[in-house]
Amino acid sequence: MAGPSPRSGPPVSGAQPEEADRLRDLLLAPGYLKVLFLCALIGIPVSLAAFWFLVGLHELEHLLWADLPHDLGWDAPAWWWPLPLFLVAGLVVGLVAARLPGAGGHIPAVGLHTGGASPTALPGVLLAAVASLPFGAVLGPEAPLIALGGGLALLFRNLAHAPTAAQSTALLGAAGAAAAISAIFGNPVVAAVLLIEIAGVGGPRLFAVMLPALLSSGVGALVFTGFGRWTGLETGSLSLELPAPSPRLDAADVLWTLIMAVTIAVAIHLLLSAGRLVALYTMKAVPVRTVLCALGAAACAALYTLSTDRSPADVATSGQSTLSTLAADPHAWSVGALLAVLAFKGAAYTLCLGSLRGGPVFPALFLGAATGVLLAPLPGLGVLPAMAAGMAAATAATLRLPVSSVVLVALLLGSLDVMPLVILAAVVAFITTELLPPHPRRSTGEHSSPPGEAA
Repeated sequence: MAGPSPRSGPPVSGAQPEEADRLRDLLLAPGYLKVLFLCALIGIPVSLAAFWFLVGLHELEHLLWADLPHDLGWDAPAWWWPLPLFLVAGLVVGLVAARLPGAGGHIPAVGLHTGGASPTALPGVLLAAVASLPFGAVLGPEAPLIALGGGLALLFRNLAHAPTAAQSTALLGAAGAAAAISAIFGNPVVAAVLLIEIAGVGGPRLFAVMLPALLSSGVGALVFTGFGRWTGLETGSLSLELPAPSPRLDAADVLWTLIMAVTIAVAIHLLLSAGRLVALYTMKAVPVRTVLCALGAAACAALYTLSTDRSPADVATSGQSTLSTLAADPHAWSVGALLAVLAFKGAAYTLCLGSLRGGPVFPALFLGAATGVLLAPLPGLGVLPAMAAGMAAATAATLRLPVSSVVLVALLLGSLDVMPLVILAAVVAFITTELLPPHPRRSTGEHSSPPGEAA
């Protein structure tokens, strides 16, 4: 008898369809195609709304922290300048959390997630964000943007009388959030990867498969880089020659990266745990205690200025603009200034995580970068490898999303030469964070667990 044809494949009797057939059937399903088309349409108004929202936040922050002090004849805000601004932030956010639907969004200390976005919660989310971020909260805009995108997507769905099935609702919410958050990260790849990990697609099995692959790719890149430079031989690769000089990675970079990743992960874990304790504190007598925590963050910025004679904006605000100046001229910061900004911004970050509204990413990026600049003089390290490792470790420890952290830091640095260190730092920091004791949990009012704790 003739054997089976090479193209016939395994017997089909009772067999499950191949994965490719499942994907094809899903893509050709009329309901899915309608949702896909609706997501494409929704991306336009959501992106425009996110753009103008970010423009408004930026202009108001510049007005409060640059224009007004300049009009008063100061080169930089006075040491006491954060006190009235944080007072306003704490008062408004406290009232929003106590009175409006959605409580102004989720507590930043619980991390990022896509759940809970609804059109009814949008006014409170936007008001709390406007009162927090431009007025100096040590938080970023990514969490309000996710809520804005997801809420607007569902609002447009309701206006269009589209189907309200659970699956389509989840898809539209995620698509709207991705369209909005790509505006702040400046790259759709970061937004897509971030939303995949936040939504927990694949659950714990995804992380179980992803971590070994990510780690082995980073180690493999280090081995190839080392052997290529030690032997002088070439294997041939797809690469572009960039005009900027690239750092020569060596064993010292790897060693310091491992130490930095573990240390930063522990420090960030402690800050986030303390932030959750602050959230527990503000649950009772929300307006009053929110104001007290906001004033505590303002005091950190004031003490920083009094001790270093630098601008309180180094400690206040998300750190996005300060990160740019730090990266452009790291030698302008003395060791004392770096130690002070790490201490005071870390304390202010903790207080804002549990009281005000925003996202945890940008302050963590700055803290990681500042740690890298502080440790850059260590033997065999250097500024760029240290900053890359510090930012990757801090982001991975904060978000507990290793792939998103790698992609984000790599795109921010614009250099593929330090990618092995970025991967190594992100994976080690993620594993370290997972092995540490869990954060304190709120008994009520927590919309969801952080992505690393629950899918």
